[in-house]
Amino acid sequence: MTTFKMFAAAALAASLAAPQASAAEPAAKLFRLSSPAFADNATLPLKYAGGTLCGQDSRGGNIAPPLAWSDPPAATKSFAVVMIDPDGRRGLGSVHWVAYNIPASRTGLQEGEGGAPPPADVTPGKNSRGTPGYTGPCGPPADAPHHYIIDVLALDLAPGALPAGLDRDQLLRAIAGHSLGPASLVVRYRREP
Repeated sequence: MTTFKMFAAAALAASLAAPQASAAEPAAKLFRLSSPAFADNATLPLKYAGGTLCGQDSRGGNIAPPLAWSDPPAATKSFAVVMIDPDGRRGLGSVHWVAYNIPASRTGLQEGEGGAPPPADVTPGKNSRGTPGYTGPCGPPADAPHHYIIDVLALDLAPGALPAGLDRDQLLRAIAGHSLGPASLVVRYRREP
């Protein structure tokens, strides 16, 4: 028997001897984030882009997009939402949305719930403009489309555990050791001249 045939026979025997996964075993579910308004890696619809805060020529509606999440980790007690533009401020990055203390009973945020006034069960954090809640993407018209990363973080912290008014860096420090994992979406946007 050639060496190749010996290795092939050994591999076949090992695969037959290995325990097979039972068809009855459920597949592990992954924490997922989606939006009914756009697909992952799609272009952000104009109504979710920045409004006149981007300049008089901006046609965006500055409305927070709807988000839906499913299958969070079992120990989740609350959620946090962070939306960043790593391409913003000429590559230094900018923060468009921070929200937290969202109870684990929620499975998403409806369109506009990132704006003012916030829902009673959502604490708005500060964006890069220093204001609370959502601020839509602007981006210089000369730039290529920017990438906007939306993360929903599952936390083992009870709703209300975090104080109001945190910016992204303060939030990340406060939840260090309490994140059970993220679910993410990426969208693109370029402000037309």
